[in-house]
Amino acid sequence: MSLQPYVVLSAAVSLDGRLDDASPHRLVLSHPRDLDRVDEERAAADAILIGATTLRRDHPRLLVSDAARRRRVAAGRPEHPAKVVVSGSGDLDPTLAFWHCGGEKLVFTVDAALVRTRRELGAFATVTATGSVLDWQAVLAGLGRHGVRRLLVEGGGTVHTQLLALDLADELHLAVAPLLVGSAQAPRFLGDASYPGGSTARMRLLETRVLGDTVLLRYAPRDRKGSPTHLITTGDDHSSV
Repeated sequence: MSLQPYVVLSAAVSLDGRLDDASPHRLVLSHPRDLDRVDEERAAADAILIGATTLRRDHPRLLVSDAARRRRVAAGRPEHPAKVVVSGSGDLDPTLAFWHCGGEKLVFTVDAALVRTRRELGAFATVTATGSVLDWQAVLAGLGRHGVRRLLVEGGGTVHTQLLALDLADELHLAVAPLLVGSAQAPRFLGDASYPGGSTARMRLLETRVLGDTVLLRYAPRDRKGSPTHLITTGDDHSSV
């Protein structure tokens, strides 16, 4: 019996809760020190997951940048984590650099899109259908069978929303940048959903960390309480709870 991965959601947001602005160019929200932290998280993960919209919009490669961190091969692990895309339509461009650089590629889609997706991407990725709809339990179970023990989820907002609403996230890493996007058309970090416990359920804060002008907040989404028990004040460097 395979175990489901430990799921870590990772996002950088503006002060008004946006993942990007509405321009055609990607807005870099994080300080370089936070980007280095994300690279460290990638090196610790067995797989990195994104949604199809993030792939189309950002054209990420999802590689470990630091050569020293790629020495994970000495421990018998691949140089880069596996890369996972979820798509309900299977509309994924096979010419993107994502498919042609390091890391094993996995795609999860639905029954109606399986034939098309395998035709377009079968040479580059293992394509699996989860049924008539995208079933997150089936996605995580499939990754567990594939040997993924730690899964880093890098977006976008729809993916984060669904995983939090289904109570499937073990950690949330939120990097808050001192920017105001100010556009209703810009992608939001989270959408409307019925989140576990409702609007009064407070997640447990695991850590705060100042990285340049960016503040990292780490939460345990499954550990919710109805009211705050204490306040946490941090200095310039680091605080754990």
